[in-house]
Amino acid sequence: MESEQLFHRGYYRNSYNSITSASSDEELLDGAGVIMDFQTSEDDNLLDGDASIGTHYTMTNGGNINSSTHLLDLLDEPIPGVGTYDDFHTIDWVREKCKDRERHRRINSKKKESAWEMIKSLYDAWSGWLVVTLTGLASGALAGLIDIAADWMTDLKEGICLSALWFNHEQCCWGSNETTFEERDKCPQWKTWAELIIGQAEGPGSYIMNYIMYIFWALSFAFLAVSLVKVFAPYACGSGIPEIKTILSGFIIRGYLGKWTLMIKTITLVLAVASGLSLGKEGPLVHVACCCGNIFSYLFPKYSTNEAKKREVLSAASAAGVSVAFGAPIGGVLFSLEEVSYYFPLKTLWRSFFAALVAAFVLRSINPFGNSRLVLFYVEYHTPWYLFELLPFILLGVFGGLWGAFFIRANIAWCRRRKSTKFGKYPVLEVIIVAAITAVIAFPNPYTRLNTSELIKELFTDCGPLESSSLCDYRNDMNASKIVDDIPDRPAGTGVYSAIWQLCLALIFKIIMTVFTFGIKVPSGLFIPSMAIGAIAGRIVGIAVEQLAYYHHDWFIFKEWCEVGADCITPGLYAMVGAAACLGGVTRMTVSLVVIVFELTGGLEYIVPLMAAVMTSKWVGDAFGREGIYEAHIRLNGYPFLDAKEEFTHTTLAADVMRPRRSDPPLAVLTQDNMTVEDIENLINETSYNGFPVIMSKESQRLVGFALRRDLTIAIESARKKQEGIVGSSRVCFAQHTPSLPAESPRPLKLRSILDMSPFTVTDHTPMEIVVDIFRKLGLRQCLVTHNGIVLGIITKKNILEHLEQLKQHVEPLAPPWHYNKKRYPPSYGPDGKPRPRLHNVQLKPIAEEREETEEEVHLLNSTTL
Repeated sequence: MESEQLFHRGYYRNSYNSITSASSDEELLDGAGVIMDFQTSEDDNLLDGDASIGTHYTMTNGGNINSSTHLLDLLDEPIPGVGTYDDFHTIDWVREKCKDRERHRRINSKKKESAWEMIKSLYDAWSGWLVVTLTGLASGALAGLIDIAADWMTDLKEGICLSALWFNHEQCCWGSNETTFEERDKCPQWKTWAELIIGQAEGPGSYIMNYIMYIFWALSFAFLAVSLVKVFAPYACGSGIPEIKTILSGFIIRGYLGKWTLMIKTITLVLAVASGLSLGKEGPLVHVACCCGNIFSYLFPKYSTNEAKKREVLSAASAAGVSVAFGAPIGGVLFSLEEVSYYFPLKTLWRSFFAALVAAFVLRSINPFGNSRLVLFYVEYHTPWYLFELLPFILLGVFGGLWGAFFIRANIAWCRRRKSTKFGKYPVLEVIIVAAITAVIAFPNPYTRLNTSELIKELFTDCGPLESSSLCDYRNDMNASKIVDDIPDRPAGTGVYSAIWQLCLALIFKIIMTVFTFGIKVPSGLFIPSMAIGAIAGRIVGIAVEQLAYYHHDWFIFKEWCEVGADCITPGLYAMVGAAACLGGVTRMTVSLVVIVFELTGGLEYIVPLMAAVMTSKWVGDAFGREGIYEAHIRLNGYPFLDAKEEFTHTTLAADVMRPRRSDPPLAVLTQDNMTVEDIENLINETSYNGFPVIMSKESQRLVGFALRRDLTIAIESARKKQEGIVGSSRVCFAQHTPSLPAESPRPLKLRSILDMSPFTVTDHTPMEIVVDIFRKLGLRQCLVTHNGIVLGIITKKNILEHLEQLKQHVEPLAPPWHYNKKRYPPSYGPDGKPRPRLHNVQLKPIAEEREETEEEVHLLNSTTL
């Protein structure tokens, strides 16, 4: 009987109306944990979750609407622009997922109506696979093009191939019959600049001319790269991974993944690598792949109109980027899962795997390195590792962790100084200076003059009879009949000791220049420079251990394995382990890094040394700070990114973080049927908030829903253009039905279709640990704070980030006392049973309300560094 009375009054049991119209606090439901599915128009926002049996309700308006009120009925079609986002705003993951479910239900309900609808349903189902296929094809093709062009332009600094101008140094000498084994890089077809200009191949004059031309080409490439970035695509600078992580977390950066950024990044990446700067192309290739994924997603409505679905494509694209950067498809998938993705469902894992597969297949078909491999430095070792070698491997891990901690602090300090001084206002000058210093110092040392990828290849390579590098200049005591794959340890010759000194100088040079290079206004990756530093250190340690085992093979640690004439130590393996350790120390990657390295080198047998070194580097690095380089740059640039790896261990409550504060202006809210169009427009013009809570009335401030600023603006502008009778004095109604209005009153505007009737709410005593967890796992933009159903304030992602930063600086507020509720929040009703009057029609009490802030006040800094 009671339920019948409620039904005839216009309410349905457990519906939203019964919640907001409850006459006592006991009848209120806490909407923060309730999942409901309201069967309303398409524009109504649904919560992320399927309604269970018994919770799918139809909302009725409780009777017929009087035609004299000229009420605007619910729109059959969505208002154009509603549900979209401005630049530098965060998407609403909950709403986007609900929109996708509604689209999917609509397509499934129509697919049996006709053959055309069935075809459309199949197209929608396969569009995800099509977009990742196109992304993989484009990523592989662009990566092959970048590799070929970068190799050619790198060799252009030293000379040119007269027989075929498009050949690099190695390709030029492939068909030469005059090439000798000892001087395999010299052939008549390849001419150095000294030979072309002054006609001398040897001597001081030749050296000086080649030195000058090397510097000239390095400065030319660097200047052209930074000029193109500055003029056409400022977003093309840096590696892009910090921004990619922020975008995948839900942040909008218009143009960062656009066609101009893709084109300029591809061109300038070749120029930056060829200039000889201490940077790599692997990180920017992830940005290039994500640009491809973003562009192709606009071909499919399923992804072009839904920001959350688009980010699934970007996750797959990042996997394809790492796949072509390192030739590591599995490592690319794990990199996307571990390092960059914020939301990674199972179907995204499959599509990421497929995109990485397609990209690797295309790159293998292009064969940019001419070795039938996906990478330049593919190596195979023929000697197993021994248990005593774990000690030097762990020491390399310690070095990698120390290097990572030093680099992060030094690079962030330099980037912060760049932003705060006049030096940052002249990015072109900075790039020219860094390029000039790099070229001047790099040319005399053969290991710094080499392309960084070629340097890593030489450091990884094991010494054999066919190797002519000075690193393999051992005194040959073995019998000439020894087989190639079982060369014993030998005493080092003068060439090895000379190479060690040059490698030590190269190590110092790389450490210093990488700190100042990462963050300049050209495409710059960090993977290859970090791996080069670790490979240099590892090769030095490997040679030292090898010589120690040779001269002291009777020591107890060597006695069992290192007999006289045995092949015991592989220095190239130490270089590989050191490279993984240093890269892990900088990025704090673990699983994906180990997989990338063993795919990169083919060293499947050496997973245990890699794991030991990588974990050691992470532990040592975490001892100085848990942030990796990408998280540090995200924080430096002020992006609204909540890192899921951080733990919240403090005891603060939602009331300590919510806005407004005591000294701030009142919380700006809307009433469901008491405001006019002019009132809302004035509120929008006077504030910069992202959205406004909607309450029932001045007297009863029960929460009705949440309206976004952008949706309000678009809906009002659309109503003024398309509907007659909408003026400034028109009543705005967010309720399902409007109160009776005089016949002469202007036509009211009904905006229930843009109202989020189920915003996430928490009480003022909810621990912040839970609030932070909700924001991370659901990707919320904001969360309302209530007390007994009355709106007290709002918490946005920016508020949480500010709170976390304060806690890091040890300014955590004390936990409120047990009588906190009674002191700050008086009862909602007076002794006479009537609601207490509220000030400014939105306030419980000024002391309990604080100014609303949103993450949209976070602006992208002009000097973006990656």
